[in-house]
Amino acid sequence: MCSLKSVEDARLECFLEGESVSGLKPEMPRALTQLSEDEGMFQNSVRQFAADRMVPLVRQMDESQQFDAGLLKQLFELGLMGIEIPEEYGGAGGTFFEAILAVEAISAVDPSVGVLVDVQNTLCINALKRWASSEQKGRWLTKLAKDTVGAYALSEASSGSDAFALQTRATKRGDDYVLNGQKLWITNAKEAGLFIVFATIDPALGYKGITAFVVEKGAPGFALGKKEDKLGIRASSTCELVFTDCLVKAENMLGQIGKGYKIAIETLNEGRIGIGAQMLGLAQGAWGHAAKWARERKQFGKTLVEFQAMQFQLAEMVTEIEMARLAVYNAARLKDNGSEFLKEAAMCKYVASQVAEKVASLAVEVYGGSGFVKDYPVEKLYRDAKIGKIYEGTSFMQLATIAKLTLGLK
Repeated sequence: MCSLKSVEDARLECFLEGESVSGLKPEMPRALTQLSEDEGMFQNSVRQFAADRMVPLVRQMDESQQFDAGLLKQLFELGLMGIEIPEEYGGAGGTFFEAILAVEAISAVDPSVGVLVDVQNTLCINALKRWASSEQKGRWLTKLAKDTVGAYALSEASSGSDAFALQTRATKRGDDYVLNGQKLWITNAKEAGLFIVFATIDPALGYKGITAFVVEKGAPGFALGKKEDKLGIRASSTCELVFTDCLVKAENMLGQIGKGYKIAIETLNEGRIGIGAQMLGLAQGAWGHAAKWARERKQFGKTLVEFQAMQFQLAEMVTEIEMARLAVYNAARLKDNGSEFLKEAAMCKYVASQVAEKVASLAVEVYGGSGFVKDYPVEKLYRDAKIGKIYEGTSFMQLATIAKLTLGLK
């Protein structure tokens, strides 16, 4: 038993003896991956839902390239499409970290559904929570919580990584605005009933002319264009949006004139954590399939997992998954704590997308020839993984952000 001398002596003596003294040792912070009771219950409920409801639908949705209508309804009923929406607007009143847990758990089964939930929560809902007026929140957050899918329309043919080179124009007409232009690569477009659209009021102003508007499905002059036939996440719709003299009421402007660039930047910073969670879940799902196969598949009279080479490969995969989890959870907790998280968001998206592609590729190899056919789940996850390095900021853009923030570059 340690005895009290000076406070510092007591701390040192108790540390060396493996004991603690009440009032001397501050409460240790929770580990990044250690969940609270509420977080753990929430994660388990989402995992159970994904296993029971989603697993039977994954292949059919991938081949048909569309979501099951009943599944979309259940996502709303469970509150997964309005996790951070305050209860007063019909949402779950949860945290950003809980949204990340949901995206991760769902993506372990089907990253296509994961990105639907991600865009809804980390982009659309967060943008409205931060920038919408009280009247706008009452009008739109209640819909997003109940039955309306949201979409985030920033990208264009000439503005991918250079997001603010957009050409969609918002022209003043009386008190309102008219939109003309096209958007590409818009996730959730087919299912969405509400679109956050970025347009410029004057191209000569550069990024300072960019303004955000909320356009609802069915608005005159607004139409869906081509639906992309993609390599992966095929159930997730990715479409062109076409605006032809689309009248938008001034009351549908989000934020202020010329502040759309700020809305886009701040929201995408959060969205990158969501993509990190999607890729983390994908990697975890691929590893789970690979480990199960290695325990069951026999070669030369032994299960694959009995071979040291296979043990080492699976161990390396799961170690890198844990690295990605630490990066994603750290960024999400920083965001919830109100701390700076720009660098960590870029890092977690970069790391998680790298890990997802590697782990999914190795999972295919664990399966051997069976991994190359659609009868087994890993080939789909391998196809799904590629997009992680591309959307919501390519890996090169994440590295550029990381370099700027760590090297003091301008």
